[in-house]
Amino acid sequence: MEELAREAGITVRTLRFYRERKLIPPPRREGRIAWYDEDHLARLRTIAALLERGHTLNGIAELAEAFDHGRDVGELLGLGAPTEETPVRLTPEELADVFAGQATPENLAASLDLGYLATDGTDIVHISRRLLETSAALVREGIPLTDILSAARRVREHADALAELFTDLVLTPERTPEDLQRLRPLAKSVAEAELSMALDRRLQNRP
Repeated sequence: MEELAREAGITVRTLRFYRERKLIPPPRREGRIAWYDEDHLARLRTIAALLERGHTLNGIAELAEAFDHGRDVGELLGLGAPTEETPVRLTPEELADVFAGQATPENLAASLDLGYLATDGTDIVHISRRLLETSAALVREGIPLTDILSAARRVREHADALAELFTDLVLTPERTPEDLQRLRPLAKSVAEAELSMALDRRLQNRP
């Protein structure tokens, strides 16, 4: 414990306080000896970085609990890694910065449930750089992350319906899944064009 506190630049008393608040996971024990590792040190450095950014210990404790009970990368990729999306690796403090303090436990839980986020040790992985950058841009425009994630759930439902429609259209007895993969750019073009025209109609109909 003394070695860990020294490496993290905190007092042993502070470290004990963090343990009591469950801000760090318990050490591995061998008899009376408690062993801490690099994951504990990384968590302590994350806590320090979040405190510097103005987060409270209560908020950090809630974030830590959300991460500790979240889906890990192996589980996420086991559900099927995206074929055209680029995952992004972030530290918890980087995620907090991206979403300007809106990375609350509730929003993290919603993101984990949607399959957007997963944990990998002390890091966080977002499944899609495009979705991450788009969500961050909307937050910067003043749209609450809670509303964005709620809309994302509805978008997912419509996207699944569009994918099912295109799959049923293409996968006739004469065609194979390889044909579906080859023709998927056409499905994306149709969806993008229709969304563009739908937005035009919405703008034209506004008073």
